[in-house]
Amino acid sequence: MPKITFIGAGSMVFSTKLVGDILSFPELDDSTIALMDIDESRLAKTTRIAEAMVENEGLDASIQSTTDRRAALEGADYVLNMINVGGTEPFENEIRIPEKYGVEQAIGDTIGPGGIFRGLRTIPTMLDIASDIEELCPDALLLNYTNPMSILCQTMFEATDVETVGLCHSVPHTAEAIADYVDVPQEELDYWVAGINHVAWFLEAEHEGESIYPMLREAMDDPEIYERDTVRFEMLRHFGYFPTESSHHMSEYVPYFRTDEATIEELTGTDYAERMPTATYLEGWQERSEHRDDPEFDIDLDEVSVDRSEEYASRLIHAIETDTPRRLNLNVSNQTDAITSLPSDACVEVPVLVDGTGLHPCSVGELPSSIRTFPQQHVAVNQLVVEGALENDREKIHRAVKQDPLTAAALGLDEIHEMTEELLEANEAYLPALN
Repeated sequence: MPKITFIGAGSMVFSTKLVGDILSFPELDDSTIALMDIDESRLAKTTRIAEAMVENEGLDASIQSTTDRRAALEGADYVLNMINVGGTEPFENEIRIPEKYGVEQAIGDTIGPGGIFRGLRTIPTMLDIASDIEELCPDALLLNYTNPMSILCQTMFEATDVETVGLCHSVPHTAEAIADYVDVPQEELDYWVAGINHVAWFLEAEHEGESIYPMLREAMDDPEIYERDTVRFEMLRHFGYFPTESSHHMSEYVPYFRTDEATIEELTGTDYAERMPTATYLEGWQERSEHRDDPEFDIDLDEVSVDRSEEYASRLIHAIETDTPRRLNLNVSNQTDAITSLPSDACVEVPVLVDGTGLHPCSVGELPSSIRTFPQQHVAVNQLVVEGALENDREKIHRAVKQDPLTAAALGLDEIHEMTEELLEANEAYLPALN
């Protein structure tokens, strides 16, 4: 009966999805699930839903709920991290200040000024959590869902002794999209994916032993299909491989799509009409937060049931607990040189074999030359951010922002310096003490 601790369980919809995933496995339905958040109101809602799952399904799981992180971590076997540090103010700064300068971020949670500063404000709390884990549950596996995934996981690899793995749903979501575009059942699609989180690529994708790439290129010529994923199809057209992150995400990881309004509008397809513009995620997050914090917001607990989503966490835990071999795409340290064209201290997203003995990254070798530089650019930025945070080095943060592809495409060096200084000043209360 493992103890599975959720840090940031006030993220109600996502947390309850993961609880349901865990409870959907009979071998895990007697687990102890400890829910922790500093927001008592949101935590209470998550707790009520989790308890209703257990009661409605007649399970033996134990649900614990606390605002005390140390109590939640005591004796944990697995720790799921989904925290959001700072709330609305720094998030708005990370999007609106760059927007004022001409850096048009759609999401801003992975790289770019938004991802860099989200990482900086999250790193101190991550290190505090790591310190507690090292003391209270040193053998626990930390499953990180918080973005920016690569920056935070690389920080944990370099600065802590906590065994850490990063989980993201972009690969199964992309597999679902590809299967739909080429009209094959998703469960029959075989694929080999590698890169870094949100900048990974379907290196191979096959159905019944045949590559589906010719079919995908043919599908791209259908205007209705093209408009559903404009940026990713453009990346496929020009670089030969389909990336793992959605078009509105991918548009801000490269310098080609977000430097003027005309291009943004031209590449806004029917499915992304309200998602490609600047601040998409910020505005949606604010709307969802207001809705869920409304005292009138409630859920019919009698209708709550246990279902299994596409998320990896429950499958990973089940594989370890039951020695059931699985292959999942996870974010791990590149110490085993899983991707030889990336530094060994990078956080990479690669196929990983999971069983009762733990996690075993697969060897991918070099990434194809046509796409190799994209993750290399972001790894270099990530390294500067991590070093800047751990060394309290203000200059390395400046250099990280200056090397971001989207920022560099939009601004000159002096403008980037000025923008970064404004971000540092606006968010000082949430950041490491930079010198």
